Amino acid sequence: MPELLRVVFWLWTAGLLLALLRASAVARWLIALGAAVGIWAAIAALPLGAGWLTLPISLAGQAVRLHYSPEALWLMGFGLLPAALAVALGTPIRHARPAWLFGAALSLLGTLGIFGVQDAYSFLISWELMSLGGAIMILAESTSIEAGRATLQMLALLEVGTVAILLALLLLARHAGGAVAFAGFAFSAHTLSTGTRMAIGLLMMIGFGAKLGLLPFYEWFPHAYGNGSGATGAILSGVILNAAFFALSRTLVDWLALGGGLFVLGILVTAIGTLTAILGALYAFQQDDWRRLLAFSTAENAAVAVTTLGASLLFRAAGETALAGLAWTVAVLHLSGHALAKGGLFLSADGVYVAGGTYRIAQRGWLRRTSLIFGIGALFATMSLAAMPPQIGFVTEWFTFQTVFQGFHLGTVAGRLTLALAGAGLALTAAVALATFVKAFGIGLLGDGPKTRTARLGRGYDAAVFILGIAVLGSAVGMPIWLHGLAEANVAQFGVDAARAMTTGWLLVPLTAKFAFISPSLLVIVMPLLAIVPLLLLLNGRRHAVRRAPVWYGGMQEDPNRSATTALTFSNAMRTFYSFIYRPTLDTAREHRAVSYFVHKLDFEHSVADVFGPALFAPIRRAVWRLAGWLRALQSGDMNLYLGLIGILLIVILALTLR
Repeated sequence: MPELLRVVFWLWTAGLLLALLRASAVARWLIALGAAVGIWAAIAALPLGAGWLTLPISLAGQAVRLHYSPEALWLMGFGLLPAALAVALGTPIRHARPAWLFGAALSLLGTLGIFGVQDAYSFLISWELMSLGGAIMILAESTSIEAGRATLQMLALLEVGTVAILLALLLLARHAGGAVAFAGFAFSAHTLSTGTRMAIGLLMMIGFGAKLGLLPFYEWFPHAYGNGSGATGAILSGVILNAAFFALSRTLVDWLALGGGLFVLGILVTAIGTLTAILGALYAFQQDDWRRLLAFSTAENAAVAVTTLGASLLFRAAGETALAGLAWTVAVLHLSGHALAKGGLFLSADGVYVAGGTYRIAQRGWLRRTSLIFGIGALFATMSLAAMPPQIGFVTEWFTFQTVFQGFHLGTVAGRLTLALAGAGLALTAAVALATFVKAFGIGLLGDGPKTRTARLGRGYDAAVFILGIAVLGSAVGMPIWLHGLAEANVAQFGVDAARAMTTGWLLVPLTAKFAFISPSLLVIVMPLLAIVPLLLLLNGRRHAVRRAPVWYGGMQEDPNRSATTALTFSNAMRTFYSFIYRPTLDTAREHRAVSYFVHKLDFEHSVADVFGPALFAPIRRAVWRLAGWLRALQSGDMNLYLGLIGILLIVILALTLR
């Protein structure tokens, strides 16, 4: 199957070049076709993984070679489905399509490298290509000052992460005798001291956490996603997010899992993941823009996977390899299902934008103006992100709780307490996420607004959202079959086949059916049968007259525009209760005409304050501006200043050489 991946590389490269030449129609289909071939390659190569692939590129005199493990193919395949549909539909901003396609192709080529490269040089280049492609997609769609600032903030934080990754790779290469091949990193991992292992783990958490949205980096998500389209969000929160998690997992599980410090590192990873998940869910609930809400939700779901990855480290440190394999597998499954569901809702948001010209979550009666298949697809995706049965989000969240409930197997109070607190934090996250997506679907799609004449959602969005919704359901229903695709990955990393132990016939179990079990496969059969009862009652109800009366509206005639539930009112109770976290702000501005007594226009704005922005990022930004002001003197053009600097440098050089 490496030859199929070679085809993917050339299709994306050709698409990138054609987008550069502004042949956007052909480029769009070549990039989408490359993603489709990538999905097929992933399916065909599982469960054993793909062989070696040599690219016609050389770095430091060495040919670039790629190898795809089963978990890499799994995460890549699930992430490429929403990416393929997003590229096929394209950005809804027509004038941005050539540049946007160039950025999309660049990002996808970067992810192809992240999943497959086996040396530090190629990895860092792939990582930078992936980040640069995302920035190009956002800037292609909006060149406003706000979009520019958001993109610069994103790139600045990602570059902080890149520097951290570079330092970690240098430490690993130093202990591998100067070799930059990943095989050497894994082989020499046992020689690392506890302090060095902890330092590398922290650097990798910073580096990959910047892309995954772990605290404090999650605050760039709403600003960057909020200035792009849903198509951009589907790629960023799908295959790109999966690539970042794969890289973090490879570091912690393959390279640092042998030796001291693993238990402390597991506690740290679990704590960061849990806190990020809570904050991501809370802030997602307050958003009234589709893209910003889904961006915070992306950070939340990435954090849930990282929390489970931390649990895997704790179990491995305690010698519970089967439970470590269970936790790791659950993390991979969670991000796989998340990519499908989040892609479906991002493309739903694009459909709303094309029809209504805004990404605002408001009651506009969109389900009344579109097809049944769009509603089904969006409903399935929403149910998954809200962890409602029988969707894949429910399956992975159930597995997540079953994993942290196994904390009693740990031999230390610190480990058991960590997983107990993680379970409590994830329970809060799940509750807030449920309310968030009830709000998003109930107000943003189901809510019936005024009977105004607006455009219908396009058929392309109907089909794409339906495909992703069915994929969400299918991945849950077929989990007893699909799960075997991760069997070889479990054996290679943990020495046990945890993936096969997670199924018993059509039941899904946390290694044993004696602890707990569910069966989405049987649930999809039972649920329609249970629906027969209310359907019979409904049919019987036709014998009785149904009287409909308007809702009491203070004795006045009801105005749908004024009485509609808004995103603000829906989340106001939570904002009040968690005001110590949100620190909400309300601003009212009045505009008057000639007579100041009469108000011509009233502007009302509400927002919640960032947690880390004012305390962490703002001081750093001010320090950078202050330093830039001092260095501006170097651009003064004063020849005397330049000669003086050269003289100082000569004196320093002479002093160093004559010592």
